[in-house]
Amino acid sequence: MSRIRHSRALRTGTAIPFLAAAIGVAYGVAARAADGVQADGRQATTTAPENITVHVRPRPPIQIYPHANPIGQPYRLSGAENRKNGHPYDWGVFNRDNGEAAGFGPIGRYGVAPWAEDWSSLRDHPKHDDPFDVLKYIPLTRSGSVWISFSGETRARNWFESRPMLGTQKPSDSGRFTIRNLYGADLHIGPHLRFFGQLVNADAGGWGGYGYGSTYRKRLDAQQAFVETRWTMLGAKSGFMFGRQQFLDAPSYIIYNRDTPSVPLSWNGFRAYMIWSRIRIDGWDFVQTYDNERAMFHDTENYASRLYGFNATWAPPDFTFMGQKGYSFVDAFYIGYKLAGAAGVIAGPDGAVTGSNTRNTFGTRWHGVAGPVEFSLGGVWQGGVFRPAATSTARGVSAYAINATLGYRLPDPVLHSFAGIQADVYSGGDAARRSGTIGTYTAPFSPQTGYLDTTTYMNPSNLIGFAPLVRITPCSSVSIQLKYPLFWRDSVRDPIYRSTGYYSFAQTFHGRFIGMAPQASLAWQINTHLSWTQYVSRFMTSRGLDAAGGSSGTYYQSNFAFRF
Repeated sequence: MSRIRHSRALRTGTAIPFLAAAIGVAYGVAARAADGVQADGRQATTTAPENITVHVRPRPPIQIYPHANPIGQPYRLSGAENRKNGHPYDWGVFNRDNGEAAGFGPIGRYGVAPWAEDWSSLRDHPKHDDPFDVLKYIPLTRSGSVWISFSGETRARNWFESRPMLGTQKPSDSGRFTIRNLYGADLHIGPHLRFFGQLVNADAGGWGGYGYGSTYRKRLDAQQAFVETRWTMLGAKSGFMFGRQQFLDAPSYIIYNRDTPSVPLSWNGFRAYMIWSRIRIDGWDFVQTYDNERAMFHDTENYASRLYGFNATWAPPDFTFMGQKGYSFVDAFYIGYKLAGAAGVIAGPDGAVTGSNTRNTFGTRWHGVAGPVEFSLGGVWQGGVFRPAATSTARGVSAYAINATLGYRLPDPVLHSFAGIQADVYSGGDAARRSGTIGTYTAPFSPQTGYLDTTTYMNPSNLIGFAPLVRITPCSSVSIQLKYPLFWRDSVRDPIYRSTGYYSFAQTFHGRFIGMAPQASLAWQINTHLSWTQYVSRFMTSRGLDAAGGSSGTYYQSNFAFRF
């Protein structure tokens, strides 16, 4: 049982760059000392508190930092549970499961986007139950309406690959090691305004390393820096965010956080949202951060890569299925891309064709829970135009993707078992054509790493994937997933695509079946702030791919992370 003390006033906010936040802390501490404010900053309040007693089970440690994709989480959490024993803002039913239905990414006690966390409940000083709570809510005024929160992550990642990228990347038996730091500050000025800032730096080493660009080795720079205003309009909790920021309001199999490198994706522009009790809408227009600079604080805007669109999510009325509660969410979205340079390349008869690539992606997704069944079904159609750099002949685009996951949560109070299947289809085209419609689907902005294949050797273009999976959670801090993906090409006239471009083998690959990649993952939440996640996979290439010059290989990855 937890005792929740809160104000009737909406406690939300915005954020500032890290250095300005630090100055704000110094100013706030000095002001409090001068005014004789007590350490908890609670001398004066302008709102009458109310006391509510709520029965909530303790949060399972493995859900402190939930992974993306609401289907197949280690435990199933209601929106009330996620709100009361986690730290999302009060988005009602959209807080269910891992909270990503609200549009701000997965969030438990901590979130993928730290600015999505709400620590205003720590105004009640006696509720501090963690040494780092003193950094999560620091009042800067007597009333506590101006306050600052700090967040941080240090991640050490190492991985081994016996034959990287299906044997096309040298050297073999590569062992890479990376470390990154993400530290931020979130300054709230009353209930309607906040500033958020986050710094990043990263380095890489190991033996036989490859691919170490600026997203692996990064001198200190501004990862995020934005201002947000919040208000109530037409009965909706509304907000406007402007500046450099993370963006996670899309199915994670389309856009996510760029997990494999050390520097996550960030965007520059604006986002506006409105959230009612069962409907929410969101619109955005961004340019990608140009993070290829080596010098300190030199990241700027990359106007060659744009992301824009809108999303609407509806939470239909709850229902009953097989004698148990059910609920779901329906997403309808438009996501537009503008790509140039390496990001806009397509496959042609003579190799890679550079140019400008505009994609208009219209899609829908229905996901939720029906008693013991968990499901997600999505489909998109992708139009657009490709303009080759060498000619004036524009080519149209007509591509599609279908993504489905269906699983059953067994009535198993010991292992909390979940078993399911995942099926994905990403359309391919014809690389031999110089004109006509392009049929290859593309998702250029870092879909969730483990959704298709933990090795990241497969990219969601010209691909058919099918994978049975099982997850068990033998104790509240440990979860294990076993998955067995099989992969085929959708079109044998289009190559196999990787995260950057497509594969080129010594001989032409004529087959359809690519191979299979049995894999296992183990996540251990050691305590509130330390976690250790491991992945292992054996990518077994088909005979046809072996004959073309591909190679089977073993993949292992370890992630040790500290967060507060």
